Amino acid sequence: MAACNTGTAKKELTTGTWQASLHRADGANIVFNFLVKDTAGKKVLYVLNATDKLLVDDVKVAGDSVFIKMPFFDSDFKARFTDGGSLEGQWTRHLADKDVSIPFTAKPNTAERFPKGAAPEQQVTGRWVTTFVDKEKDKTSTAIGEFKQMGDLVYGTFLTTTGDYRFLDGSMDGDTLRLSTFDGSHAYLFKAVVKKDSIVNGRFFAGIGDHVEDWSAVKNDTAKLPDERTIATMKPGQSKLDFTFPDMNGNKVSINDDRFKNKAVVITLMGSWCPNCMDETGFLSEWYKKNKDRGVEIIGLAYERTPDFEKSQKALTGFLNRFNVQYPVLITGVTPADPEKGEKTLPQLTAIKGFPTTIFIDKKGNVKEVHTGFSGPGTGDHYEQFKADFERLITQLLES
Repeated sequence: MAACNTGTAKKELTTGTWQASLHRADGANIVFNFLVKDTAGKKVLYVLNATDKLLVDDVKVAGDSVFIKMPFFDSDFKARFTDGGSLEGQWTRHLADKDVSIPFTAKPNTAERFPKGAAPEQQVTGRWVTTFVDKEKDKTSTAIGEFKQMGDLVYGTFLTTTGDYRFLDGSMDGDTLRLSTFDGSHAYLFKAVVKKDSIVNGRFFAGIGDHVEDWSAVKNDTAKLPDERTIATMKPGQSKLDFTFPDMNGNKVSINDDRFKNKAVVITLMGSWCPNCMDETGFLSEWYKKNKDRGVEIIGLAYERTPDFEKSQKALTGFLNRFNVQYPVLITGVTPADPEKGEKTLPQLTAIKGFPTTIFIDKKGNVKEVHTGFSGPGTGDHYEQFKADFERLITQLLES
């Protein structure tokens, strides 16, 4: 990338839809779209994935340079205008111990995600039992793909026991399926060949590095994931949690504080690095504002990428401000990668298998259910079912 130059005449981002690419070293470019708009005298953009529009309002233009800070996951773009009005630069993720970057380009006035291809030869709408194979780690995992095809356009996601892949957006080109997504954390590209009742020769490209997995799928419209309530449970003989952690201001908060007594309590195990946690936090924050007077409290337990309190506090601040979170979020000081994270924070649980994990506690302080994962808005009907089940469970906790 050429050095950014702030000494030249200021240029402007063209309003309208852009096509962007993250250029992996293996040539598997991860494409996505964003919409630039003028709002209240300033430029903002929306990252577009299927029906999702992620607002990015920290956009600065200086000379021939553009600086775009993503609202979540501590990542940003630094780019410069080319002579034709396009952008070229880098996308950088700021991890706990290092920064990692990938070349980035974007061109204006381009609403397509992938180039228009041949007329679709196959129909991918439906549910697909999917197998991912990570040859490098000698690891196999399963998921359920759910897709909806309209002409050559395809939307969908993959459901797993620990959450979903959020909003995947793409197309059919003859018999070839192409899907991608980008949200500041997820940067995914999927390619595969679709046959009548199977998907073969799949390749899944993830992130900034060279990670790639093989994948295949078989159509099965009755496929289901394991019950989310069975993945993590309370240990035999245990019925109550017991924890104390500092809140965002460093004040110690305990589940045994008077604030939480004789109330239904929802505990969410989350992190500012986690896209599914972002979706759940958006739901919980709005729900809490409307329902806190019913005798319900929510506590977030944050597992950040660093055990350092101040760094965790900084990472969480923008995340929580974006959703105007009004319930306490506590910093555990334990990272999600720590194999002993469960024992160190909630030893009453059998394990912490994924983020988010949500724990439902009745008015007597007894844990009634533990849910691993979250079916977010990218899952369509599953998200609507989640909201109905959540409300039904809260009512049961309040009546117990």
